[in-house]
Amino acid sequence: MNLEHGQSMSGVTKRSYNASFHKLLRMFTLSILVSFAGTVVGTEFIPPALVLPLMVVEFVMLISAFFVRRRGKPIGYAFVYIFTFISGITIFPSIQYYAQTGGAALVETAFLLTAVIFAGLTLYAYYSKRDFSFLGGFLMIGLLILIGFGLVGLFIGGFGSTLGLWIAAGGVLIFSGFILFDISRYKNGIPEDQIPLAVLNLYLNFINLFLYLLRLLGYSRD
Repeated sequence: MNLEHGQSMSGVTKRSYNASFHKLLRMFTLSILVSFAGTVVGTEFIPPALVLPLMVVEFVMLISAFFVRRRGKPIGYAFVYIFTFISGITIFPSIQYYAQTGGAALVETAFLLTAVIFAGLTLYAYYSKRDFSFLGGFLMIGLLILIGFGLVGLFIGGFGSTLGLWIAAGGVLIFSGFILFDISRYKNGIPEDQIPLAVLNLYLNFINLFLYLLRLLGYSRD
């Protein structure tokens, strides 16, 4: 009985350790570090005039990743880490703005909250028996609404504090939902060649959650 019980427990342990998912989390963590390196480089060496062209490059890379996925082909780690490095450069102006208006503590608080929320939602989605795939349609609609508000804000010079606060709160909720949705998809295993794309998805969730939290805290402070 003891031997059989030991063998059974060993089997459960092997099944519970999802190698591909743990690799995904390691590669995601590396993407955050690469993005941070990009922010440091952007701070020290990249002139402000180059930020907009780099944002265009970033957008083109996202569209390219979409079409590559539509053709059923994988993207590589080099693509992901080049993107995250450029992303680190392009988000620096936002970080600098909030650091100047609200202090470095505001940025640090936003990042820590992002890390805590991401970790908490990841643990919940991973160990929960709930299937969060039903969120996909709602999240895409919410994302399109956010993009629409963002484009309108560009033309009218931003939003008032009350509407801006609600938009920021909506962004936090939507990207928190994307974390639940994506972790729920990946927790049961993911093919090796699909891990880079999954890393990119999680990175986008994390960075957008951070930026919307930064806006939310900034509006709340005002």
